[in-house]
Amino acid sequence: MLRYLLKRCFFMIPMIFGITLISFVIIHLTPGEPDVMGGEMNPKVTKEVRERIRTLYGLDKPLHIQYYMWVKRFVKLDFGISFSQDRRPVIDKIKERIPVTISINLLSMSLIFLIGIPIGIYCARYKDSILDKGLTAFVFAGYAAPTFWIALLLMIFFGVYLDWLPISGLKSFNYEEFSPIGKVFDLTKHLALPICISAFGGLAGISRYMKNSLLEVLRQEYIVTAYAKGLPESMVLRKHALRNALLPVITILGLSVPGLIGGSVIFESIFSIPGMGQLFYMSVMSRDYPTIMGILVIGAFLTLLGNLIADIMYAVADPRIRIG
Repeated sequence: MLRYLLKRCFFMIPMIFGITLISFVIIHLTPGEPDVMGGEMNPKVTKEVRERIRTLYGLDKPLHIQYYMWVKRFVKLDFGISFSQDRRPVIDKIKERIPVTISINLLSMSLIFLIGIPIGIYCARYKDSILDKGLTAFVFAGYAAPTFWIALLLMIFFGVYLDWLPISGLKSFNYEEFSPIGKVFDLTKHLALPICISAFGGLAGISRYMKNSLLEVLRQEYIVTAYAKGLPESMVLRKHALRNALLPVITILGLSVPGLIGGSVIFESIFSIPGMGQLFYMSVMSRDYPTIMGILVIGAFLTLLGNLIADIMYAVADPRIRIG
């Protein structure tokens, strides 16, 4: 098992550098210049001043030289200084916001698995029933509808019409005055809509994978043999079918991470949540190259880590994979 993990970790290194190279080239080939000192909208910033700023930040150098300089800093875990007006180290800005984004994504993923897997099992057990068709239509409606549209509808309904949930931010203005239980309740109210909206789109994939995988397993001969031996249906499902049926679902765990991180950009911007998604959106708008690269590297690392966890769970569920 240790050899398997080391092999997987070793392959993550060239993948990280490949991702950074592609991201760096695409970002720098995008039209536009970094809005350093608000130069694009400030008529007092002359062309000579802009050239000095470009020289100061190394933007006048060839692209491969810029990438080489960035990699030299990156191997020391230094993502550079942000081009934004606060001029703060990128790593400090990411440190402040990454707990929020990871917490929301972990809660969303937990919600997806806690709701999606039982839905898939039920739909496989009672295939073509009225409730199966209803649940299928419900989860696919969530998958097909644009996230921002659902978010706006729920904000209007729960935040404006019913006035049950806050529609922006992570905490109330008087958060510090609350008791510990009150603080937890306040955070829960603020995170309810973002987490539910983030999880809604992922239910369709997990429930469909679970249903189809379980139906495939239930057609196997060893399941027929288990029924022929007179075992109760609940035991056949729990002990013989579910473990094998979960293998394709485990694969989805790794594949879900990029989607959740990408989705953070949308719902964090809509709900004004100070996470990495909102920081990424603001950085892209201002062409803040160091911050964009820092967030992309962190996102790539989390994605590869999610794939590694999925591989480990896969190896635990099916020991033959470790041998292969």
